Amino acid sequence: MITDQIVYFSATGALLGFVHTFLGPDHYIPFVFMSKARNWSMTRTLSITAVCGVGHVVSSVALGFAGIALGIGVTKLTDIESIRGDWAAWAFALFGFIYMAWGIYRAYQRRPHKHLHLHNGGVVHEHMHSHANEHDHLHSGEKAINITPWVLFIIFVLGPCEPLIPVIIYPVVEERGSISEAIIVSVVFSVVTIITMLTIVFLLQKGINLVNLKKLERYTHVLAGAMLLLSGIGILFLGL
Repeated sequence: MITDQIVYFSATGALLGFVHTFLGPDHYIPFVFMSKARNWSMTRTLSITAVCGVGHVVSSVALGFAGIALGIGVTKLTDIESIRGDWAAWAFALFGFIYMAWGIYRAYQRRPHKHLHLHNGGVVHEHMHSHANEHDHLHSGEKAINITPWVLFIIFVLGPCEPLIPVIIYPVVEERGSISEAIIVSVVFSVVTIITMLTIVFLLQKGINLVNLKKLERYTHVLAGAMLLLSGIGILFLGL
């Protein structure tokens, strides 16, 4: 039976899911810039976003209900979530720094440079040359092992949904005394969070594809790493 209280808590969960995601650029910026740097298709980008989003919310939901089952107080669980958030932020920053450094090295390797050619008759000419594609292709039958999606997934599993446990799960259980209703509200929060992530990533991806980044093509990996690094710094020091 659907009661007014469940409607209220569900609406609150939906609103918190949207606001929590929209105000946290770490929920979507990494996917947009990594997609551009790694040349992911829209389908692949949204698939990775969805998987990371599921890991993000399920980890907090599981922790919340495990805490209730074990009789752990909300304050203790909030402290645990805070620690998880710090781990995720440092992981974002560290991975971003490493990826940015690799991007700088890659951009240096791909810098245009001049080649001199000597032809018969003593004719010499020069032309600009870049090794942009010489080391990027895949040999026939080989598959590239890309750990980037897995790293993002692990970081998002570590990252907590801060309002979920203290604002949604515990209040519903304490006021309603119903685990099933808490599950319903948690599902609403989770679905809205993931849909918001997918929508923002889709719109930003469409927008960035309209921008001519040809001159910055060498630096897309640098930019992607920098965005990850800034996301981590923003979480750690700005509370984003």
